[in-house]
Amino acid sequence: MPKKHKFSVNGKRVEVDADANMPLLWVLRDKLGVTGPKYGCGVGVCRTCTSHLDGEEIQPCVVPVGECKNKEVTTIEGLANGDDMHPVQQAWIDADVGQCGFCQPGQIMAAVSLLQRKAKPTDADIDAIENMCRCGTYPRLRAAIKEVAGMPMDPPGNGKPPQGPPEDTPPNDRGQGGSGQRPGGQQGKPADGTSTDGEQSGDKESGGLFDGIGSAFGG
Repeated sequence: MPKKHKFSVNGKRVEVDADANMPLLWVLRDKLGVTGPKYGCGVGVCRTCTSHLDGEEIQPCVVPVGECKNKEVTTIEGLANGDDMHPVQQAWIDADVGQCGFCQPGQIMAAVSLLQRKAKPTDADIDAIENMCRCGTYPRLRAAIKEVAGMPMDPPGNGKPPQGPPEDTPPNDRGQGGSGQRPGGQQGKPADGTSTDGEQSGDKESGGLFDGIGSAFGG
């Protein structure tokens, strides 16, 4: 049976009529018009709807509104201070984290929760965030969190140095992507002037070895 529930949402006192077992997410979106938290799975697994209840991370799709009496609910809409974005929101923009953007409100709220618990999170701490992103923006998410924490970013290639050409790559192919491209743009042309179909080409424009070298050095 519906009853009145009193609590706060983003610093504003609210009162709603709803069954005590109605998920908080439905109350936020359908009754209060707070649409930042998104519906993803409805069972607290994808964490797209992540918000905070009295400062603790929750998934409002599985929290009954009856459990929110006299408590403070914070959603993505409550992070900014007027026109000043929360540092995590700004970092998300700086790192260009979002793609489709659907999961990002929950991702940001999870990141805020993590940084409140641990100002200098490790990679393992960041990887422990269970919010799902179908666009796969996890590397940029990590970069944004590290920006807020004032920590060094991951080097390109996840810390691994750039790989050179394979040891068995012919010298003339190194730096050419192993494509067989000879100096001067002669594709796969042997030094004796033989074309790729096995015919001899004795004229100067046939692309012999010395013509190729001349082209490579501007000759």
